[in-house]
Amino acid sequence: MDRTESLLTTPADPPDDTATAPPSGPRAAATAPPASSASSHPDDADPARRDPRWVRPALAVLLLGTGLLYLWGLGESGWANSFYSAAVQAGSESWKAFFYGSSDAANSITVDKTPAALWLMALSVRIFGLNSWAILVPQALLGVASVGVLYATVRRWYGPAAGLIAGTVLALTPVATLMFRFNNPDALLVLLLVLGVYATVRAVETASTRWIVLVGVLVGFGFLTKMLQAFLVVPVFAGVYLLAAPTGFWRRIRQLLLAGLGLVVAAGWWVATVELVPASARPYIGGSQNNSILELTLGYNGLGRITGDEEGSVGGGARMGGGGGPFSGQTGWLRMFDTEVGGQISWLLPAALILLVAGLVLAGRAARTDRRRAGLLLWGGWLLVTGLIFSFMSGIFHAYYTVALAPAVGALVGIGTVLLWRERRAAAGPVSPVAGSAVPAAPAAAPDVDAATAPGVAPASVTGGRRSLRWRGWFATGTLAVTLAVTAWWSWRLLGRSADFQPWLRPAVLVAGLAVAVLILLTRRLPRRLVPVVLALGASAALAGPAAYAAQTAGTPHTGSIPSAGPNVQGGFGPGRGGPGGRMGDGMEFPGGGGFPGGGGFPGGNRDGGTGQNGQPPGFPGGTANGGTGQFPGFPGGTGQNGGTGQNGGTGQDGGRTRGGQGRTGGGMGGLLDSREPSAALKALLTADADDYTWVAAAVGSNNASGYQLATGRPVMAVGGFNGSDPSPTLARFQEYVAAGKIHYFVGGGGFRANGGSSASQEIATWVAGNFTAQTVDGVTVYDLTSAGQEAQG
Repeated sequence: MDRTESLLTTPADPPDDTATAPPSGPRAAATAPPASSASSHPDDADPARRDPRWVRPALAVLLLGTGLLYLWGLGESGWANSFYSAAVQAGSESWKAFFYGSSDAANSITVDKTPAALWLMALSVRIFGLNSWAILVPQALLGVASVGVLYATVRRWYGPAAGLIAGTVLALTPVATLMFRFNNPDALLVLLLVLGVYATVRAVETASTRWIVLVGVLVGFGFLTKMLQAFLVVPVFAGVYLLAAPTGFWRRIRQLLLAGLGLVVAAGWWVATVELVPASARPYIGGSQNNSILELTLGYNGLGRITGDEEGSVGGGARMGGGGGPFSGQTGWLRMFDTEVGGQISWLLPAALILLVAGLVLAGRAARTDRRRAGLLLWGGWLLVTGLIFSFMSGIFHAYYTVALAPAVGALVGIGTVLLWRERRAAAGPVSPVAGSAVPAAPAAAPDVDAATAPGVAPASVTGGRRSLRWRGWFATGTLAVTLAVTAWWSWRLLGRSADFQPWLRPAVLVAGLAVAVLILLTRRLPRRLVPVVLALGASAALAGPAAYAAQTAGTPHTGSIPSAGPNVQGGFGPGRGGPGGRMGDGMEFPGGGGFPGGGGFPGGNRDGGTGQNGQPPGFPGGTANGGTGQFPGFPGGTGQNGGTGQNGGTGQDGGRTRGGQGRTGGGMGGLLDSREPSAALKALLTADADDYTWVAAAVGSNNASGYQLATGRPVMAVGGFNGSDPSPTLARFQEYVAAGKIHYFVGGGGFRANGGSSASQEIATWVAGNFTAQTVDGVTVYDLTSAGQEAQG
């Protein structure tokens, strides 16, 4: 066999030493691990079982390339998601803000997530100072670590080739490139879940209690990163361990209960602390209506995301058959493949599903502890459970959530490709079980153990008859060819959604993919020297599309709350932009018309600039020229294009633009989805006598406040939290702050109230407009809450 052809057939390494001693007595047969599980690590055993020489250089290239992709030009994204950057800045100055995840160092309100992801970035800022690199580099390193851990996990049971393929697919998935260069919590969540799979693999190998408890701890910290999303994989982890761990049933049950206890402790210590601390001694819990972390967990960030019943949110998805919601698109079986989501994650999703089914078919009626099947169920369960929930959740869903699917897609592509290639080789006849051979022999000391549970994960066909060998070989070869053809066709479709992006790539991928698919069917008749060339061309055809999107994503700055990977997509959105069917550069548009301030109104509103009827902002139902008693808070004072309630809801047409760069909003829904960069004059105004005040300013909505806070380095109160719909502070409490001289300015604009929620921010905005004199600084309306002759009135 040609040396290069053996890359996909190198056997996997055996597991590490057992973590627990095998029991003795009459129950030994029921609880002892398979004989193959007792093998020592290859580095301590026969050198012939070590990785081939090409593995370590290949891994180094993969990790260094991933680091380059994720770090190149990282600072161009500025504050990225300023909502989280402001919280990082607050945590770098106040340990109390650090612990709770407060939006400002004065601890008025928290972000609407648990704070673990903020902790890493805040520690980095404490060390290196406040800048975009200090915030974003930890995220990029989390991405490199995720690729490395995925490689190590897949390699244990399926060999280094499978691990390298899996890591490469993860690294080049466009949404992974996006989120590992961004400061949302998803980066840390992905790493923790991949570590959870690794710990599950180790636990399954030896029925290890400590490893399965570690799984629970890792998932618990995943909860502290992004709440209940981390729990989507729990049934999969537990089910695979219950099925495949080589020990007795009741011992497996006891171990899983201990793992559950580890999860509760790891996730619950922070929740218990927040619930037990008096509300007066901690910040308000952002995203909740009753200042409760439990309400936030089970409501807005929990079941509300599934049902769409999210009080205080800005809208969820649409049920199957209906139109899409403003941020979530249409639910249904094909959501992961639609215009909004397809280019983010689905490039190799069909391949992963095909290879999952093919691998399970080949596993057949394997032994309960069969590792090949266990691994397929582990990664396949992750992909299917999480993917289906994403597809049918009716609450808020953003395309970047799908980064949680990327490790499973990569693992299944790597595992499936290698398993099928081994079956194809096995059909030609077993080869000597040495390093680099196609079929490792099962251990002679354990003839009753299924071949697939041996360290090399040998094809099950080794033990079958000649007819079975031939059938399995043709099945494997045909499946590989079909998988590549489907992948090439789907890449062709996805590239067609952005026809102006590298137009030559679309036909090249299709032609090369289909041609290589035919050659795969003929590989037995090809000269051996050509087989590696065919494999390389096939890999290039499969990865060219996502790699091109990933490179474009890395070369584009991304800011705001709804980033998107890849180029502009017909009927969707492009880099750094959000909203189904819309755009964020000139204002988000909804299907059927309407948009956001800076480019039009809400659905049914006026898309064009200027003012609405009677001086109302275009498309803002219920609004009035001076803020009045309209439905949407945060628009007091000023009229027309340059006033406080004009096109941009507080920034005017020309003032208060966000940081430059593609996909950045000019006002962004009045500050809902992105922050503003204040002018030098406005910054000087806000920082004057800053030491005399607890908050230099207050503004409706967290993103609206975050721009001013990051620019001044001083606490700015986010009235109403992210959406401006949280009752924090109430009008009475705000009046107390003003009377005590704790807030210097109130900045107009920002906020949005929909789907219920509190009207406190609207009441505050109206009270300010009615009791204090407005001034305009570079198009932004500002109220001095300490101006002479003004008194706080109830």
